[in-house]
Amino acid sequence: MPLVDAAVLEELEEELAGTGLAQRFARDYAAMWDQRYTRLAAAVEEHDGDSALDAAISLKISSAMVGGTRLARLAELLEAMIRRGDFGQGQELMRQVAWEGGLTITELRNSYIFDTGRGPAGQGPAIQGPAN
Repeated sequence: MPLVDAAVLEELEEELAGTGLAQRFARDYAAMWDQRYTRLAAAVEEHDGDSALDAAISLKISSAMVGGTRLARLAELLEAMIRRGDFGQGQELMRQVAWEGGLTITELRNSYIFDTGRGPAGQGPAIQGPAN
């Protein structure tokens, strides 16, 4: 399973008639990674089922939309664990989510967004995801 499926991004570009919206969506997705991960990790850590489920589904859908197939699959597995109330396994899976998320963001920046590695509008450091 690829880290980022370029065909998904190409299809999104076609659907949006090549307006640049797909690239902006991917850029926003990358910029929001740290916030999205932090929200999910906190909800899983606190055993907050509703918030964890909402965050896992959000990660699953948004990752699938940018072609982040492996991260979307992990989010789907995490969603199933949360639905079962298995927060212990969910906490274990969060390490892999952090790792795959960082790799996904790097891949998007290097192969699609062509980001310089800086934050929005070239300000500050890039958001690479939590280190575990």
